[in-house]
Amino acid sequence: MQIVETDVPARLDRLPWSRFHTLVVTALGITWILDGLEVTLAGSLAGAFKESLHFTDAEVGAAGSAYLTGAVLGALLFGWLTDRLGRKRLFFITLAVYLIATAATATSWNLATFILFRFFAGAGIGGEYAAINSTIQELTPARVRGWTDLVINGSFWLGAALGAASSIVLLNPAVFSIDLGWRVAFLIGAVLALFIFFMRFWIPESPRWLMTHGRVKEADAIMADIDERVRREGHDLPPADLPRIRLRLRGHTSLLEVAQTLFREHRQRTLVGLSLMAAQAFFYNAIFFTYALILTDFYDIPSDRIGWYILPFAAGNFLGPLMLGRLFDTVGRRQMIAFTYATSGILLAVVGYLFMRGALSATTQTIGWSVIFFFASSAASSAYLTVSETFPLEIRALAIAIFYAIGTGIGGIVGPLFFGVLIQSGSRVSVFVGYLSGSLLMILAALIASRWAVAAERKSLETVAPPLASVN
Repeated sequence: MQIVETDVPARLDRLPWSRFHTLVVTALGITWILDGLEVTLAGSLAGAFKESLHFTDAEVGAAGSAYLTGAVLGALLFGWLTDRLGRKRLFFITLAVYLIATAATATSWNLATFILFRFFAGAGIGGEYAAINSTIQELTPARVRGWTDLVINGSFWLGAALGAASSIVLLNPAVFSIDLGWRVAFLIGAVLALFIFFMRFWIPESPRWLMTHGRVKEADAIMADIDERVRREGHDLPPADLPRIRLRLRGHTSLLEVAQTLFREHRQRTLVGLSLMAAQAFFYNAIFFTYALILTDFYDIPSDRIGWYILPFAAGNFLGPLMLGRLFDTVGRRQMIAFTYATSGILLAVVGYLFMRGALSATTQTIGWSVIFFFASSAASSAYLTVSETFPLEIRALAIAIFYAIGTGIGGIVGPLFFGVLIQSGSRVSVFVGYLSGSLLMILAALIASRWAVAAERKSLETVAPPLASVN
């Protein structure tokens, strides 16, 4: 069997930060802004759905679960295709699926059609997570991979802020009728997706993916082009005599080999990944998909005012990864993952207890949530960082998809339904039990990470997890 040598990984990791990396982060990372827009609109527009389409609280929760179910199945399908067909092809396909489904959501006329369209919008976003996370990981220099990944994932909350600000206008009856405003909101998401679609034509295929599929000449050509772009910006590149890796050419990776890699060779990493993804999915989706219901049902906040409360919440979520992200590359992955997960869990238990006792107003509840998610946003982002950098390149996208699917299935799909029922009961004690469940999951994940998380900071992806095709 043919063996090739390449220095592509070393050439990518030696690059200084340049406009090329900024372009990659913008054109690909903006997906998280779209997801934030989607989730926030669904949450902040909950009151409008109840008035316009006559949904109950439980049906609002069911619609959130439909979106996440689509995300789970889309991640698995498109993640598998991403590893087989390439990163670039799939990040166009998944964005197109999202765009069409989101535009269709604006035409929904009953619960069944709304759930159907939300399901396919979720499928597109789920596929994006696998295709985009793997691409960004493979194009980012090792020394800043942690901070970059956390900030990109944290940009979800820029979309959340956009969604919240939009809802303030779109739910204002003086601007749009109650039946029209939420439809315009989803059309905004579709228009943004169309703009992003054209931005991505400038992004190359991942040279790391090409090299493992025997297309070393194409990988070298892309690297030569990237090097030239960087030199034109005035950066000096280190000498070309760099470490090389040897790879045995292979067509694809079988699902049996994927299973053996995840559950036998790297079973401790699999335990860490599943724990982190499930805990953060339940923590986030259960709370955020029902955020508006808490404000409307327990604090009597009108649906057209929900956006004002989401804005500071979104700010805390974005500032967390921005300010704490560099510590994941300096202090270390294991230490920071455990710290952010444990802190989030403890704070949620405290704020949940105060909510149960009726000690909070809508404003202090929002402040409490903002502080909690300053840490929880970094924790959630580190889950995606962990599963995308600690498994071999040949199965990276599918591994992301599997962990996302299992974690979201355990924590995300059940969460909104569970909390929707708890909120509909009208009992603060019942809601506190839900919060306490999320708190305990986060603390358990912190304990697992403190013991078994991989110290991947400032290391090349090939050092953290050698490719399956590597030859000594």
